[in-house]
Amino acid sequence: MKIYTKTGDQGETSLIGGVRVPKSHLRIEAYGTVDELNSWVGMIRAQAPQAAAAVQQQLEAIQNELFVLGSHLAASEKSRMQLPAWQEAFTQALEQGIDSLQADLPELKNFVLPGGNQAAASAHLARCVCRRAERLVVALSAHESVAPALLEYLNRLSDYLFTLARHLCVSAGNAEILWQPARG
Repeated sequence: MKIYTKTGDQGETSLIGGVRVPKSHLRIEAYGTVDELNSWVGMIRAQAPQAAAAVQQQLEAIQNELFVLGSHLAASEKSRMQLPAWQEAFTQALEQGIDSLQADLPELKNFVLPGGNQAAASAHLARCVCRRAERLVVALSAHESVAPALLEYLNRLSDYLFTLARHLCVSAGNAEILWQPARG
């Protein structure tokens, strides 16, 4: 099977179910951004091989969950294809991950500037991409049916990624850089 099909050369693509839409369609933007997010999560995994096994396992699980989420966004409402099941346990696992990571962090009393080290900075970037994906899915849900559980997951995932960024910074011995508002 060839990787190229030439079916998208005129700026259209197919959703799961065969419906053709412009590549600029909001649904394509939403699942494309989820795909971008998945790549950033892979970058974090690659940059933090020293992270605890539990963190590495959760990041791998998140990547798999993002594929499931993307498949739900990529399916037309007319699709009859059996998609991988979305599970409430995905969001619950994120909440447990946040609680576990947060237990070892100092209390947050200020805004934190993104950075600290390469893996932490990538987690901050992933958080920003996650928020963009969430905004796009919210916009999509205003026009088409989107399961609320997908939005909950993206919202919680951005919280997880923020907490992970702090954890990766602190666990590597880097000081978090706190936001210092300009005093005029």
